Amino acid sequence: MAQSTVLVKLADLQKSDQARIIGYEHSDDVALHRLLTLGLTKDEIVTVKQVAPMGDPVKVGVRGFNLSLRKDEAQALILTKI
Repeated sequence: MAQSTVLVKLADLQKSDQARIIGYEHSDDVALHRLLTLGLTKDEIVTVKQVAPMGDPVKVGVRGFNLSLRKDEAQALILTKI
């Protein structure tokens, strides 16, 4: 039996949750280029490390390093929780 994929946003995840990047919301080319340059490419696993009290920024681990994303950058990622 095939399992359905549940799409989530980074804001939906809690500390220590992991998710796989499966795509990007439509955003301008500059914003997309920035995400890709930071290593947030399709099929990468991101781990939520810390969420600021108001949800901005979000600290994530990807490719062995930590980075902070602004809320608007984080919203552009389409993820599936693992």
